[in-house]
Amino acid sequence: MKKTIALWAALTAVALLVTGCTVEEPAAAAAPTPAKTSTPAAEHKAPEAPGAATAAAYRKWGLKPFAAPPAPPAVKPVVRAAGGPVPVISEIPTREKIVFITIDDGAEKDPEFVRMMKDLKVPVTMFLTDSSIRADYGYFEPLLAQGNGLANHTLTHPNLRTLSQEGQHREICGQQTKLKQRYGTTPRLFRPPYGNWNEATRAAAGECGLDAIVLWRESMQIKNMQYQRGDRKLHPGDIILAHFRGPSELKGRTMTEMTATMLRKIQEQGFTVARLEDYV
Repeated sequence: MKKTIALWAALTAVALLVTGCTVEEPAAAAAPTPAKTSTPAAEHKAPEAPGAATAAAYRKWGLKPFAAPPAPPAVKPVVRAAGGPVPVISEIPTREKIVFITIDDGAEKDPEFVRMMKDLKVPVTMFLTDSSIRADYGYFEPLLAQGNGLANHTLTHPNLRTLSQEGQHREICGQQTKLKQRYGTTPRLFRPPYGNWNEATRAAAGECGLDAIVLWRESMQIKNMQYQRGDRKLHPGDIILAHFRGPSELKGRTMTEMTATMLRKIQEQGFTVARLEDYV
């Protein structure tokens, strides 16, 4: 028995030498550490990762954060030539996977939409009509303070093609003056109601100091996007039309629900949202 134990011990020692394993020595005693005082549980919480606040803000609205848009071009791709006609655009020439959101009229004034835009920080351009916003001009002030764009959509929302050039001039220039007085900013962009315009519209827009007439490629309806192209897809640089609408026009849905649906459809196609004024 003693011979067997001795033989086993010898074989074990040889195996340890062959494999490079060694028997560990007892660890040295660790230096004493200061006693910890009790700390509220909140102070032990791991710091949030970068972007966690943004992700939380988006989750509040049932969304995922957008990818950051590319840096704006050094030279804007749409520029009105000195003395030239006002350009009419439905899209921005770009290869970047970006689209632009525009919101018309101003009749619906949902305070939740203001909070939504503050949380999401998605840039939009607001084409406002005086007859729609005059009941509460102040509603749009926080949206403008967030950096969203201010644009002209006439005084009373007429079909401009039914008006003389003088009548169109009054509608367009009158709204330029109103918006400047109310918000301290003179709009650079104009959208004709219903998308209806003619050369008299273009001439009046130029006389009123506007840089572009902005139409659209897609429009957001209650639950679906309406496309002008047969492939029913977003394309780089597309301008999207939406409206300040509430449950009475959206079959019970709120403006924030409509907006969330629109944003999901943009994301599903791999696009992000850029600021229109950076390109025009």
